[in-house]
Amino acid sequence: MSEAENPALKVAKPKRLASTRRALPDVRLAELNEVAAISGDDPALDGLLIRLHVETACRRGGALALRPMDLDADQCLILLREKGGTFRWQPVSPTLMTHLQAHAAERGAPPTGQLLRYRNRQPITRRRYDHLWERLGARLPWVAAQQTSAHWLRHTTLTWVERNFGYAVARAYAGHAESTGGDVGATAGYVRASMNELADAVSALTGEPHPLATVRR
Repeated sequence: MSEAENPALKVAKPKRLASTRRALPDVRLAELNEVAAISGDDPALDGLLIRLHVETACRRGGALALRPMDLDADQCLILLREKGGTFRWQPVSPTLMTHLQAHAAERGAPPTGQLLRYRNRQPITRRRYDHLWERLGARLPWVAAQQTSAHWLRHTTLTWVERNFGYAVARAYAGHAESTGGDVGATAGYVRASMNELADAVSALTGEPHPLATVRR
């Protein structure tokens, strides 16, 4: 059947409802980190997951696709491969880079294999996220009530970046595809953020110096 003959393509798609996700305040973020670090069968893994998502605003798929060969330790950059076949280099703090390298070494991640692994050296799956947020929800009622997930961490970080460094930097930080259409207008195609500006944002977010940052801390 050709596209012209497909009746389903002629049916208008239902309007997409507004997302209920939003940025978390600092006190809620601190609660997530505290509970993740003291509960479960692998607090080190869970703490690393939360820090990875908070620092990079990566999607769950990007975290699961991360490989040891995607770490550029000298420049504190990681290669995120996310939905739609997109990929981007994202600055991270020296502390996160150190923990990612240590995790890969301790859990036997091969250079071209998945980096994030269980203690038995098997790669984690999306189920690890399900178990993590179920456990957090059991201990923090607001997590269960609002159906908080890892994607809320992405909202939290990108909101902070936009408020402190502007729309262009937040857009690049999110890894959103560039477009000259839509509500943002044609100007968005001209005001691209540089890697140095992303590094400045990471440095300010974490309070750590970054080799690519223009502002020294």
